[in-house]
Amino acid sequence: MSRADRALEVFRWKRILYDLKEAWKRFRKGKSSIMGLVIVSFIIGMSVFAPLIAPHEPDALFYGDELKSPSAKFLMGTDRIGRDIFSYIVWGGRVSLFVAGGAVLIETIIALIIGGWAGYFGGLFDEIVMRFTDVIMTLPTIVILLVAVSMFRVRSIVLVTTIMGLLSWPWMTRIIRTQFLSLKEAPFVEAAKSMGASNIRIIFRYIFPNALSPIIVIATLDSAFFILYEATLAFLGLVDPTAISWGVMVATGKTVLRRAPWVTSFPSLMIFLTTLGFNLLGDGLRDYLDVKI
Repeated sequence: MSRADRALEVFRWKRILYDLKEAWKRFRKGKSSIMGLVIVSFIIGMSVFAPLIAPHEPDALFYGDELKSPSAKFLMGTDRIGRDIFSYIVWGGRVSLFVAGGAVLIETIIALIIGGWAGYFGGLFDEIVMRFTDVIMTLPTIVILLVAVSMFRVRSIVLVTTIMGLLSWPWMTRIIRTQFLSLKEAPFVEAAKSMGASNIRIIFRYIFPNALSPIIVIATLDSAFFILYEATLAFLGLVDPTAISWGVMVATGKTVLRRAPWVTSFPSLMIFLTTLGFNLLGDGLRDYLDVKI
């Protein structure tokens, strides 16, 4: 690496670190964004330390204690087959985070490949991608998801997560394409080209790091949607009924809603808090990273 190239690299990373530092200063001033960060951190911490927090295994059955109301023994009561709802909810956070993280990862990889290529190289591929995303984005996501999941007999969490990721890339693709279109004309990219840097080097070392802000924001906001989609599919019986999932608990509790409302209320509250946390965090990141989406 030449001296000029090293200097350009140092300047690029200093700019990224400076932008992140300034964004954090702005971010921590917002009460709603901090609240979102606290909620998401709480859910992540609860899920990671589930074996230490939950008093019982999520599928442990307490015969004779079916549909017990909240008490000192069972903090959130039990369901109709005698499972401790508190333990189930603590462990169920792992499934929600797995669904959100897995779907976001798949979505981001596809969007980076397609959107990055379309934005940087343009041409006929760019036109085809944009028209295709226009069509996909006019269709209701939840309807497409219901149809796609219904086509498979196996309804595992992994399958549902994969399908959600494969169907949700168009919006992020358009944002990434826009970022690549603007950044490829930036002075530091032009300087890298003049020094003979390859397209691959320019994309991964100069454009991609500067396009991270909108990707982070979209990934955070989409996490909330993925958690809601999984809960919806579980409620409709399109997810493995043996999965330790908040949506599955809501579905099993609907048959005893009047007799034992706590079976449905507590997992529904966790779904609400988790999606609220991701939405508040995403809105805060969008404002303070100055992302236009």
